[in-house]
Amino acid sequence: MIRICVIGGIGSGKTFVSKLFRFPVFNADDEVRNIYKKNKECFKKLKQKLPSYIKSFPIKKTELTKAVIARKSNLKTISSIVHPLVRKKMKIFINKNKNTKYIVLDVPLILENKLNKKGDILIFVKTSPKKILNRLNKRSNFNKNIFRKLINNQMSLQKKIKLSNYIIENNFPPDTVKKKVILLKKKIMHERNCS
Repeated sequence: MIRICVIGGIGSGKTFVSKLFRFPVFNADDEVRNIYKKNKECFKKLKQKLPSYIKSFPIKKTELTKAVIARKSNLKTISSIVHPLVRKKMKIFINKNKNTKYIVLDVPLILENKLNKKGDILIFVKTSPKKILNRLNKRSNFNKNIFRKLINNQMSLQKKIKLSNYIIENNFPPDTVKKKVILLKKKIMHERNCS
């Protein structure tokens, strides 16, 4: 199995690019949303650790936001409870697709949490800061304070670029990006079949 890890900054379009490969995709952000909606055990743990903020189930984004803005250490607390659950889901996804030749891992903190492996293909989605800000401002739940805290929690983009095998520019119309991904997909498949 060949694992393609799509990396980049917040709002760079990693999910959009991941889907264009047309391989099975594990999307960590979707899993987190699911956990907040359906996992009562997670709710109990968060409520126990952050009783002033986490009040109701399903867990509300607004409650999490207040907790993170109030204290930097709250983000670490939330992550320590949620990340192991996401890892578990990722393992299940990988097992389920063990006979698939290629899978895509759309996991924002894959490098920070050392979830990547030696043979993984790292693809960095490069987007202009102006485009990213436009995209984020369109999100109903966008919060500048949270955005800054999440960025401080991540590896620098320059370091991610250095570690990447390929870079996809995502400053173009969707059709152009789609063509770029199709060409890259062919290149990867050709290189991996030859080696």
